[in-house]
Amino acid sequence: MKSRKVIFGLGVCASVLCACLAGNAHAADPLSQEGDFVVRNFKFQSGETLSTLRLHYTILGKPVRDGAGHITNAVMILHGTSSDGHQFFQPQFSDVLFVPGGLLDPEKYFIVLPDSIGHGKSSKPSDGLHAHFPKYGYDDMVEAQYVLLTQGLHVNHLRLIMGTSMGCMHAFVWGETHPAFADALMPLACLPVQVSGRNRLWRKLAIDAIISDPAWKGGEYKAEPREGLRTASVLKLLSGSSALQMQKQYPGRDAADAFAKSRMDDDLATLDANDILYQFDASRGYDPSPALERITAPVIWVNSADDFSDPPELGIAEREVTRLKTGRFVLIPIGDQTHGHNTHTWAAAWKDYLAELLKISAH
Repeated sequence: MKSRKVIFGLGVCASVLCACLAGNAHAADPLSQEGDFVVRNFKFQSGETLSTLRLHYTILGKPVRDGAGHITNAVMILHGTSSDGHQFFQPQFSDVLFVPGGLLDPEKYFIVLPDSIGHGKSSKPSDGLHAHFPKYGYDDMVEAQYVLLTQGLHVNHLRLIMGTSMGCMHAFVWGETHPAFADALMPLACLPVQVSGRNRLWRKLAIDAIISDPAWKGGEYKAEPREGLRTASVLKLLSGSSALQMQKQYPGRDAADAFAKSRMDDDLATLDANDILYQFDASRGYDPSPALERITAPVIWVNSADDFSDPPELGIAEREVTRLKTGRFVLIPIGDQTHGHNTHTWAAAWKDYLAELLKISAH
């Protein structure tokens, strides 16, 4: 793989303590640290080049090195669409896995939580380029993660790659692109095939809603195209929702109406239309299905039966898992522990499978 000229963004905010997040996000662990790594002249698969690509990350724990100086305890966890690495400080994830004695105890592991291109504090359209930002895809995002790890954090091997939703898809790309880089892969809430059917439909409708809003102005808007954003927000909310959990949480009309208003108010106050548009469209070229046999690391892949975007009735997972060298697919039945597509962040629902994966992939 070609090397790129890369420098630490020391003047930006490398290795600073995490701050509380705005809106409905969650505060980071007070012992975590954040940093930026800057890549010069990053070339995208579209042929476009970004002279300065900022890659933001959060880390937990400390690296352990072997006699040759190689880090041996690194774990990378990849977030979902329109989220960032702070997603994993939600209590349903961190209070299960990042606690003392937990499966991903930071006293044992060096945990890397990148903000993917176009997300969080990494470079994105709203930084200033707007609709002139390079058209990135999942291959670009994985390549940037590789550069961050190898050249920024000096990690040349991972104990585990875990990914949720978009990060789940990134995990499959990682397994094919760098098959020897990780000891184990745990994809959560996705399918290793082209995004199509209902999953592509809601994304395309959201994209079209934004670009059809007269206020979008080709991406050079002065004020957010609120009607386009409203539609995009609704579609994303429904795609990740659980009918069972929503019925339990909002059993009456007034409760559901109040939640809808609160959620819409939050999204319209914080979302950027270009960022959302790019995030939803980034999956357009994703399709690891032709090369699944390249994945050599053990895989335990978990979906839930109430996943709107990756419905089990398609039978895709059961078909594709047979092509993995060492792979197991788990479908969690609908119940109190499932939360629709977002079950990926409720670690209690699948932590036993993580324990199994770590055990079978141990050296």
